[in-house]
Amino acid sequence: LALFLSLTSVSFFYGLQVAYGTTENSPVTFMGFPQDNIAQKTETVGCIFPHTEAKIEDPNTGEVLPLNSPGELQVRGYCVMLGYWADPNKTSEVLNDEKWYKTGDIAILNEYGYCKIVGRCKDMIIRGGENIYPAELEQFLHTHPKIQEVQVVGVKDDRMGEEICASIRVKAGEECTAEEIKAFCKGKIAHFKIPRYIVFVKDFPLTVSGKIQKYKLRERMEKHLQL
Repeated sequence: LALFLSLTSVSFFYGLQVAYGTTENSPVTFMGFPQDNIAQKTETVGCIFPHTEAKIEDPNTGEVLPLNSPGELQVRGYCVMLGYWADPNKTSEVLNDEKWYKTGDIAILNEYGYCKIVGRCKDMIIRGGENIYPAELEQFLHTHPKIQEVQVVGVKDDRMGEEICASIRVKAGEECTAEEIKAFCKGKIAHFKIPRYIVFVKDFPLTVSGKIQKYKLRERMEKHLQL
């Protein structure tokens, strides 16, 4: 009851605050401020907690990237776990000798210390050497007036390595074509980010908790496209 009253008081005086973290980081490492503007509240997960460090690395080379560049978010500090129970191999995959924890999230840190999450490393599409983040394309395609839901995945391609495939569920009573979607994209996003394949679907593969299973969606799309 005391905890409930405390949380209610915080919500009443300051409003809801965005926070980010993982179980391995005990569990929150970024959080916004009550005085943040609307863009900071809606587009970022706030700033790193005190006594905690964050950096952005190129997931392929391990190079530390400059501000406003997308890469893998890594966190270090008192909150980081010691390791997974009785699983040193799994621990070494996400925690290096300097105790930097690899979150697996693609993020951007700006000059004011605010962090924006833009995707997952495992979902990143590498098309002809270009890194493409599905979350960015999904956010843009959701602005189309006929689209109810969209999921973007990379499908195999002999020439480019991967190609972009957008699986789209349109709003009830609407009809749409692939040509219409591509025309909507032209001039608004980079040409190489326009999906080569656009597939209209009725549903998406989900986990029991309702999350999209992108690896299953990728398999479904490759089978559908006969790749």
